[in-house]
Amino acid sequence: MITRPKPSAKAPDTKIYERRESGVRSYSRAMPRQFNKAQGVWMHDNEGGRYLDFLSGCSSLNYGHNHPVLKQALVDYIAGDGVTHALDLHTDAKAEFLSELENVILKPRGLNYRAMFTGPTGTNAVEAAIKLARKVTGREMVVAFTNGFHGMTLGALACTGNAGKRGGAGVPLSHVSHEPFDGYYGPDVDTADLLEQRLADPSSGLDAPAAFLVETVQGEGGLNAASPEWLRKIAALAKKHGALLIVDDIQAGCGRTGGFFSFEDMGFTPDIVTLAKSLSGMGLPFALTLLRPELDVWSPGEHNGTFRGNNHAFVTATAALRTFWADPAFARDVTRRGALLERRLEDMAKRFDLSTRGRGMMRGINVGSGDVAAKITGICFKEGLIIETSGAHDEIVKVLAPLVIEDATLELGLDILENAVAETIAPVDASDSTGRQTSRKLGIAA
Repeated sequence: MITRPKPSAKAPDTKIYERRESGVRSYSRAMPRQFNKAQGVWMHDNEGGRYLDFLSGCSSLNYGHNHPVLKQALVDYIAGDGVTHALDLHTDAKAEFLSELENVILKPRGLNYRAMFTGPTGTNAVEAAIKLARKVTGREMVVAFTNGFHGMTLGALACTGNAGKRGGAGVPLSHVSHEPFDGYYGPDVDTADLLEQRLADPSSGLDAPAAFLVETVQGEGGLNAASPEWLRKIAALAKKHGALLIVDDIQAGCGRTGGFFSFEDMGFTPDIVTLAKSLSGMGLPFALTLLRPELDVWSPGEHNGTFRGNNHAFVTATAALRTFWADPAFARDVTRRGALLERRLEDMAKRFDLSTRGRGMMRGINVGSGDVAAKITGICFKEGLIIETSGAHDEIVKVLAPLVIEDATLELGLDILENAVAETIAPVDASDSTGRQTSRKLGIAA
């Protein structure tokens, strides 16, 4: 049951945000409510509204809000006066996380990585990765890809394609070459072959790279999913030219595309992997850079940060690995649910002559323009569905439902999305303009 908020004299005074919060805020402009509670796949506001969350903290809440097992693990740790902050000192919480990472994630996948605890956000993990690649290779240039998004600090931002984000830097963003991602020129042009030609040509102007930095599915860039064949070519090019392959799995990892890592079973192994977002399992800040042991050439303290040891996040991350990833059935269920999402979006795209993007539980529908997408997401929010957009022009309506969502609830949210699309875009068959269901059939309160 989704309940739209009713105007109330007791509605919270939100003028404090206008007076004191920076104008840089964004989500709250499109979703002007004050939220006070969240559990599972639902969020509640102070006006009695209940919302189905298809945003999931931009994939930071893959297991939903306040999962009871993760929450209890954290409550028990705090109640027992567990260490909150320890820089990079050894703690029980860190040891347990590393053991679970080794036994549940790395060993079963035949992976041998060392874990570097960086600052608390994804951009910190990317900064560490590109800094290490430059240190190991002695080179400066990083090959990134069109429509990629890697973070907002200067090194990661230099690797990001979005002009609006880059424009906020205020300084030149250099030592990065933005090469075309898979499919950038359409299905008939293999952009890996173009990159190989550039690297082989001493007059191309492309300096020998320290690293290739790539997302297997571009989260903010429009849910463009690279093919395994293209990714294998990129991995081979990196090795051939003495560069390190960095996979940015910050949004696509932790199960979002099915496996724990988005590159599983694709026939290549990255040199470095960055993780964050749902790594803590509960929305707590936690970022990690995984690297091959022979690349661990840091001097003690050469790269550090005050909050590189979030013990609360270690606790919830450990609980998440034990709860979800110790049993292969979880990944199979995510894959099955991703197929359900794919089927629904493909049917929707066919009905309205649109196209889909993405992989696994990281999918969306291309509605052609940012204005159209904004209208659709606005209608969704009024009907009790929180959902966002992505892409170069914000033209992709992006579904990031929690991985643990029940099928019926997922279908409910997709019904709302389809109705919103129907209100905005005429179907291919103009006589079919009713949508799958009406809002009242969905049980939305007036």
